[in-house]
Amino acid sequence: MSAQPVDSVCIIGTGLIGGSLALALKQAGFCREVIGAGRTETTLIQAVELGVIDRYDTQISRAAEQADIVVVCVPLGAMHAVFEQINAGEIEHTVITDAGSAKQSVIRDAGDVFGEGFPNFVAGHPIAGTERSGVTAAFAELYQQRRVILTPTEDTSTDALELVRSMWQSAGAEVDTMSAEHHDLILAGTSHLPHLLAFGLVDCLNNLEDVDEIFRFAAGGFRDFTRIASSDPVMWRDICLSNRDDVMAMMKRYRVEMEKMYRALEANDGEKLKEIFERAKKARDAFADRITPK
Repeated sequence: MSAQPVDSVCIIGTGLIGGSLALALKQAGFCREVIGAGRTETTLIQAVELGVIDRYDTQISRAAEQADIVVVCVPLGAMHAVFEQINAGEIEHTVITDAGSAKQSVIRDAGDVFGEGFPNFVAGHPIAGTERSGVTAAFAELYQQRRVILTPTEDTSTDALELVRSMWQSAGAEVDTMSAEHHDLILAGTSHLPHLLAFGLVDCLNNLEDVDEIFRFAAGGFRDFTRIASSDPVMWRDICLSNRDDVMAMMKRYRVEMEKMYRALEANDGEKLKEIFERAKKARDAFADRITPK
């Protein structure tokens, strides 16, 4: 791969996800320049001042047609409208991808705007992030040794897929491909449900009368488990609604498991609780062993 496989990358949405990608690509020398685009000029000016992007354009269609690759890093609820603005430009040879956490809804939006046979759209999802948001939260190492899932359709061109793959690899990520349906089911359980649980637990405790004392004496386990409840509420609202069916299916399964533990407590059944806890510990330990660097 040459030092600069493409001339320009346009990133629409220069917050944590888009800004970190911009920094990583600039650091890797993947492109000559990174163009920022979005609706808030003050944010784009700040991104330039911080060195996250090289220049910006508030007109999305104009920014997109200047780039070889366009990466859309906006909340899922805004994806369709941004695609429409991109489509207003000359983008016949531009590769378009996204960073949304639910892929079937994004593919539907792309098909609606660009046409079902559009070969240069590659749906993608970087499985990385923090509870922080905004351009000041961006850092170049966010994607190092993290996974990115691409969910091409039968219309996606091989060249477009490989270009997007190389972009994420340049940012330090490991890239996998799978169907959008499989992606959404997996992420409903491993990402979307945990965020719902964290938001729900904090909201539950916040409604108790002695909430100040509860939070004051919260231990490390509570802080670790609920850290993701500090994530962007608008983004997570859109994710849950966009992947509603799979998230609800996972919530039903989780409700069944919680009911088992409730019944064990009700019956003072320590053996049943121990059986559940041991099974969960074994599964969690095996997972931790697989992801811990040797």
